[in-house]
Amino acid sequence: MPRQRMITRMSITVMIMRMATTTIMAMITTIMITTTVITGTRMLMTTNSAGPPARAAMTDAETAALYRLMTWLSPAFPVGGFSYSSGIEWTVEAGDIVDASSLKEWLAAMLSDGSGFCDGVFLAQAHRAVAADDDRALREVAELAAAFVPSRERQLETTTQGRAFIEIARAAWDCDGLSQIIAQCDGAIVYPVAVGIVSAAHAIPLEPALHAFLHALVSNWISAGSRLIPLGQTDSQRVLAALEQSVSETAKRAIAAKLDDLGSATFRADLASLRHETQYTRLFRS
Repeated sequence: MPRQRMITRMSITVMIMRMATTTIMAMITTIMITTTVITGTRMLMTTNSAGPPARAAMTDAETAALYRLMTWLSPAFPVGGFSYSSGIEWTVEAGDIVDASSLKEWLAAMLSDGSGFCDGVFLAQAHRAVAADDDRALREVAELAAAFVPSRERQLETTTQGRAFIEIARAAWDCDGLSQIIAQCDGAIVYPVAVGIVSAAHAIPLEPALHAFLHALVSNWISAGSRLIPLGQTDSQRVLAALEQSVSETAKRAIAAKLDDLGSATFRADLASLRHETQYTRLFRS
């Protein structure tokens, strides 16, 4: 009998120990899971609060380039761009442009297949010539660009703006070697070539300089159209927004193009700039 009691007690003890062990293991498992959840939650909260990885700040050269491009190609920069319409004034009188939609289509053609693309190529080639210190190439680009303008009034427009841009750059934004570079052109400097020369002399990369130039060019065209049709400010901004892709694609084409790729397929726009001279009433000089 005592032996049976001893065995029973031992069995009970073993059962109690097993139950205790199971309980302890369950508690340990629960603690581990809770710790993992808390740790994971803290990491998630830390990651979310930190946000995306920080990007490197702009360098001094990049901020200077942005500042100068925004200044030089702003409507406030005194090159007299508000005085010219690139033939849009005659186009409105002729009825080719009557609203925001027709203005957008006309400017998209001028930009992609007309003077916008050609001006972009000349800017890119002038920039590269200055960057490479190739005086002969720069002189050839400047001469070709001046000869490529299709009408007397467009010639007046682009050479007057080019001369004003150069003069103001030398007076307020001069840099080492700029006067010598300009002297190599030995003749009239059209507006896109002037922007290419000054941008390269200030070590501003070609791509942002070209994008900024084309944006300013389109903005000036829209400004002329908005006064002639007329358009409200909201419709003008809609046209500018709609031309964003065209500006980007034209800049990419102009950067990749060579002088042999120059050409225009906007004959009526050229005709508009020719006929503007004989309009009975005019608000613009071209």
